Amino acid sequence: MERDLFDEEHLLFRETVREFMTREVAPHHDQWEKDGIVPRDVWKKAGEVGMFGFSVPEEYGGAGIKDFRYNAVIVEELIGKGASGLGFSLHNDVMAPYLVDLTDDGQKERWLPGFVSGELITAIAMTEPGAGSDLQGIRTTAVREGDHYVVNGQKTFITNGINADLVVVVAKTDPSAGARGVTLLVVERGMEGFGRGRNLDKIGMKAQDTAELFFENVRVPVANRLGAEDGQGFFQLMNNLPQERMSIAVAAVAAAETVLAETIEYCKNRQAFGRNLGSFQNTRFVLAELATETEIARHYVDKCVLALNAGTLTAVDAAKAKWWTTELQTKVIDRCLQLHGGYGYMMEYPVAKAWLDSRVQTIYGGTTEIMKEIIGRSFGF
Repeated sequence: MERDLFDEEHLLFRETVREFMTREVAPHHDQWEKDGIVPRDVWKKAGEVGMFGFSVPEEYGGAGIKDFRYNAVIVEELIGKGASGLGFSLHNDVMAPYLVDLTDDGQKERWLPGFVSGELITAIAMTEPGAGSDLQGIRTTAVREGDHYVVNGQKTFITNGINADLVVVVAKTDPSAGARGVTLLVVERGMEGFGRGRNLDKIGMKAQDTAELFFENVRVPVANRLGAEDGQGFFQLMNNLPQERMSIAVAAVAAAETVLAETIEYCKNRQAFGRNLGSFQNTRFVLAELATETEIARHYVDKCVLALNAGTLTAVDAAKAKWWTTELQTKVIDRCLQLHGGYGYMMEYPVAKAWLDSRVQTIYGGTTEIMKEIIGRSFGF
């Protein structure tokens, strides 16, 4: 079925992003995988061609457009090039709502121009060694002392953790209040007591800096608080999670489509027993199944993107999209790797890297099990 999600403006923007990826990313990504990090200058180059901050008001350098389809274009082009090291989707899809919707005028002036230009790289610090999907279990604290909060704690698995200049830290300002005692604070590079641990060694997404963060008596100005200290921090997180999950779902379907297309071409050319792999019924049946499921997933995700734009996407809708597409992604890539035979196990073939990169998709942004729990609770049990 023909895809009708995008307008002409999005297609023109896709050309810009694709050209940027071909020129600035594709020739270097293998080296970034070895280095375990993407150079900061790539972020500035991406900012120069308008890849950040679509929803940022024009007076702060953004486009002033709340249209997630532009975000989707970037995610799809990153995935199409196998560029899993660029944390652009975290910056655009996850962080933008916090810095656009929860900031006052002074904060906007301080942070948004750099956000758009790529000079200020962002991250969000939720997960802790003892608290992942259960955000109510966080132990990082922020104690008010006059015009500052004193922050103590540890975070882990933080995307953009090494490069980040601004980190939205989820902390408890009232440990006795449960979910209503959570506040969001922006910790900036160079604040005394703010330290970074290892750039974590992952099985996939090798070029993406994922780090441990440490906070030891970090004095964060009250002026760096997002929103009021009114117990809404946890609910602000919950409000923004559906968009994060849609970003992951968009990436999942794009990855499945990319690997499937590569595998179809491989099966046209690879010989076995004197015949092309694609001439075997088993191969055709496997590819038919994967193509059908991927296309169905694509249309559901596209519909969810439109709902997100319209403000009608529910947490349940996003949970369905996130768990189904990421589980499908791992299934598609695993079966495509099998069709490659021994070559699929070689890192010189894109399917091998895609297989490694895909494994985290069912974990971060809320595990598959948590997504099913969100959906299950909606039945009123």
